[in-house]
Amino acid sequence: MPFSNAVAIAGVGETDYSRDSGRTELALSLEAIKAALDDAGIEPREVDGLMKWRVDTSAEADVAANLGIPDLAWWGEISQAGNVGAALVAHAAAAIHAGLANVVVIYRGVNGRSGRRYGRGDVTGQRGQGGGAFTEPYGLLTPQHGLAMTARRRMFETGIGSRQFGAQAVAQRRHANRNPRATFYDRPLTLDEHQASRLIIDPFHLFDCCLETDGGGALVLASAERAAAAGRPLALIRAAAQAGPGKDAPAKRIAKRLFDMAGIARSDIDVVQIYDHFCPFVLFALEDYGFVDDAGRLADEGGTAWDSGRLPVNTSGGHLSEAYMQGMNHLIEATRQVRAESTAQVPNVTFSFCDTGIGTGAVILERGEP
Repeated sequence: MPFSNAVAIAGVGETDYSRDSGRTELALSLEAIKAALDDAGIEPREVDGLMKWRVDTSAEADVAANLGIPDLAWWGEISQAGNVGAALVAHAAAAIHAGLANVVVIYRGVNGRSGRRYGRGDVTGQRGQGGGAFTEPYGLLTPQHGLAMTARRRMFETGIGSRQFGAQAVAQRRHANRNPRATFYDRPLTLDEHQASRLIIDPFHLFDCCLETDGGGALVLASAERAAAAGRPLALIRAAAQAGPGKDAPAKRIAKRLFDMAGIARSDIDVVQIYDHFCPFVLFALEDYGFVDDAGRLADEGGTAWDSGRLPVNTSGGHLSEAYMQGMNHLIEATRQVRAESTAQVPNVTFSFCDTGIGTGAVILERGEP
């Protein structure tokens, strides 16, 4: 195995999630980083690596200067617009494993509601340099336009339907109702309410769509030995991989490499976090990664719900009901699950799976003892 559990997510941190943070994106990033470093028991002066989403506005040099990092040996970003969290983990873990850095912080700070909004195309369209020159003239102005067409095709091919998407959205809302950090902590959702909600773009109902959120999140990666100093269960990186464009769906291509790297079967996974910019793609990903053949039936039967489901999915509420942090909150929740710290804790978690882009990147974490 490339990493051989030699690298761990040593700390996680986040800000509050809101619709109007009242802070700059740099301030959000720094707040989340400090929380993650405190969680890891690591001083800022120990950090020698920084990684970020390409669309994050807080430059590594600015973060390093504010943290007082004395020697930044490794930094970088990944060019995919919004869904590269697991790929960043793969890059950061590889740097640590290769001896190019000792402590790498991955961060994300975004005013996704009060500032530039994904739902309006501010980040992903031509104005956000998202490459819309060949789609925007034909009316595909935001991610939901193109992805709605993809979802409709899958519905035609498989027979999966809106009520099954709704069952997944309801399960995630119930998870959020247990999570005080979640945007919809105090707002339950029923399947009838999901079905009655307005169509945004067919087939996406309102509650199939992710939130627009202001907030920040951060991960601290270090060697397993350094992470063990915090004295809590370890979130060891068992496997991490990424995939780019290709003939087949990225999740189908990445799955074999990821599970071969991990040396485990799909059935060994105890809990799953899946990038849920739009709810149907959670179910599509469960099939493409090979967890189930019929994810619609799994959702219908309550199989993705805590605490009775056989494969709990998006246990913090995910992008639909906790916050839209472009996969950062999924990575934080995947870490909390192996550390037994989740508000919807799955019993006896050994392996926690996290996808942060429907196949563009995925991570398998393993619980380790300090």
